[in-house]
Order: sequence, then structure tokens, then C-alpha cells
Amino acid sequence: MSKSFDIEERENGILSFTITRPKKRNAVNFEVMDGLKEALQLARTSNIKALVLTGEGNEAFCSGGDLSQFHELQTAEQAYQMLSKMGELLYELMMFPKPTIALINGVAIGGGCEIATACDFRIARKGIKAGFVQGKLAITTGWGGGTFLLERMPQSMGMQMLFEAKLFEFEELLDLGFVQYIYEGDRWEGLRETLGSALNMEGTVLTAYKEILIRKWEKLDLKERIEQEIRQCAELWGKEAHHKQVDKFLNRKN
Repeated sequence: MSKSFDIEERENGILSFTITRPKKRNAVNFEVMDGLKEALQLARTSNIKALVLTGEGNEAFCSGGDLSQFHELQTAEQAYQMLSKMGELLYELMMFPKPTIALINGVAIGGGCEIATACDFRIARKGIKAGFVQGKLAITTGWGGGTFLLERMPQSMGMQMLFEAKLFEFEELLDLGFVQYIYEGDRWEGLRETLGSALNMEGTVLTAYKEILIRKWEKLDLKERIEQEIRQCAELWGKEAHHKQVDKFLNRKN
């Protein structure tokens, strides 16, 4: 059986982490979580300049958590174990001492948007859609994405994305500021064209700038706010309204 992820060292000091589950629209399972942990550890201990997250293929960056697996989590306590595991990884990604980039090759849904928002930069293929659709499943963001979003974007625009719980068109994502750079064609060429000049700088300079941001977030109780977000989602996860919506979603796909 093939792995659910791929980690590769690339040119210009880039380490890439790719979710390799295109038939599942690159949904996150526990193996993907373990792979992200491995990538973070490798990026921290190596001489790479930046960590890039992407998805296999051209259809999906990440469609969030794999509901076919996570629907088995029925209670708030069970959900918390899964949510907190991914939440800790995304907090580490948010606070990572080197630049992090979401190379959004396709649709980003729910938890996929949380992953993208934990990154410093979002470079997207022209025409993709993205949205925090968790509200339609009667839950909130549960991996820390709501907290990340309101740090990354103006409050009114971030709340719009959370409250509307829809997939936003590409032009809307640009207007909101969720997507910072666009590319067409090859994603890695697009990365070079948009952030190439930054990646050509010394890694020590990139890290020094990132540490300015990290020092700010350390004073804003970011970790405690994320923990509260995760617990809030876990509570909603255990309620009947959520299970009904997930059943409806899974039956619709089948």
C-alpha cells in the first residue's frame, strides 16, 4: 500500500510535503498527520530555507479531514484526541522558525483551509476555490484555523469566510487577501516566479524575520486560544446535529 504523503528536498533550499491521496481529494488521515510531523522535524533539523505544503494532482490541495474515517469518532472526547493532534501540528507549523508556504494546487476545503492558513504564504493555481465550510457540518474550525485566520487577515474578512461557510471563487479569495500570489502551469515554476527572490536570500535572514512574527504571537496567548477553539469544536462534534450533517454528506457522495 502506498504512503499517504511524500517528503522531498528540492532546489533552492525547499523541503516539500505533499499529501498523496488524490482519490480521496487529499483528505487528512492519521498517516498524513504523522507525515506532517516528520516533515516538520526534518525541516527544523536540516539546512532548508522553507517548508512547502501541497497536494498531489490538480484537483485538490486538501479537502480537510477524511470523514469516512473520522466519522467513527462519536463523542467529544474521541473527537478531541484527533483534533488536538492535528491542532498541535498546525500550531507548530504556524510558529515554525522558517518560512512556510501553502502551494494550493486545487480546491481547499474545511481543514484544508486551516492547513493553508497556518502557513505564512498562500500561492494558488488560478481558478481554484477554497472555503471554511465546517459550519455546514454543524461544527467550527477545529485544528486552530479560525484563530490562524483572524491573525492573518482583517477581522471582518476573516469572519466573512467563517460565517458564510462556502467555497469562495478565486477572484473573491484574492479580494479578501486569503490568496497572496497566483500561478498558472507548473506549480514549482510558479513558486519560483512569485517567491524566488525571497528564497534566494540567506536562510538566517529569513529566519530572523520569521522570529519577529513569532515573538508577537507568543505574547498573544495563541496556543491557549487554539486550545479553546479545539475544545469548542470537539463539543460540537459530539452533538447529534453534527452527526446528522455528516451522514447526509456521506450518503450524498455515495
